[in-house]
Amino acid sequence: MKQTILGANGIIGNELAKSLLQYTRNIRLVSRNPKSVNNSDELFAADLLNANETEKAVAGSEVVYLTVGITYKAKIWQKQWPIIMQNVMDACKKHQAKLVFFDNVYMYGKVDGWMTEDTVQKPISKKGKVRAYVADMLMAEVERGNLKALIARSADFYGPNTPASMISAIVFENFAKGKNAMYMLNDKAKHSYTYTPDAGKATALLGNTYSAYGQVWHLPSDHDVLTGKEFIHKTAEAFEVAPKYRVIPLGFLKVMALFNPMIKESLEMLYQNKQDYLFDSTKFQKAFNWKPTLYPEGIEQTVKSYKRE
Repeated sequence: MKQTILGANGIIGNELAKSLLQYTRNIRLVSRNPKSVNNSDELFAADLLNANETEKAVAGSEVVYLTVGITYKAKIWQKQWPIIMQNVMDACKKHQAKLVFFDNVYMYGKVDGWMTEDTVQKPISKKGKVRAYVADMLMAEVERGNLKALIARSADFYGPNTPASMISAIVFENFAKGKNAMYMLNDKAKHSYTYTPDAGKATALLGNTYSAYGQVWHLPSDHDVLTGKEFIHKTAEAFEVAPKYRVIPLGFLKVMALFNPMIKESLEMLYQNKQDYLFDSTKFQKAFNWKPTLYPEGIEQTVKSYKRE
């Protein structure tokens, strides 16, 4: 059976493509400029903002995975995400394909305690409101019986070959270059991360489990959550360097935002760094008898990937 990844060649798209080989060799990778991950991959160039191109990209698929990444800018998210979601849902309905939407946790907003699949959506950011809107679009179609779909949610990423994650940029890459690490706002707060190989394997498993559809799933993430300081110390130990770092205060970030568009777009998400950010994946772990990669092992494997470069 054909399984299609829309938004291929991103961090999750690549991990997912590798993991899908366990279920099928008939894998289609779709993006504007797709590149093979496996030797047997079918490449299909398409713009998901175009309904006709999206429909053609989905044609013949039994399972479709939406892992697309959009430019990290609230105005672009507000304009493009609803269009993409509608195009993909319409295409999946037309071709009777099941849909797996790879999502984040922005729609929950500021949460005291653990985030679970039952956490009420109370987004406090523009991007969080967009994610809540498109997730609601999808689940409304599921509830009406028009579409077979599920949502797979992840915490922030870390792992090998994950350059777009913040923790990679300010901790792993800095240590790899012989620089001191940095950390946002509060190194005493605990912060959950999802190991990207786990995310790819778990998303593939969900997509190939009929009973998983119609639900929201948190992807497996180690529950023994580290503080920023602990994460940095374990990373430094794996690199065999001194755990030197500095905490970046809010005032300095606001000044940097005047000159750096990416930092400016990140300011509304900094509530995630001020207090504990705890992501619970008990539902998935119990349902599939799955043990997530523990932070010491994940950090060690990530550091090895930098040493191989």
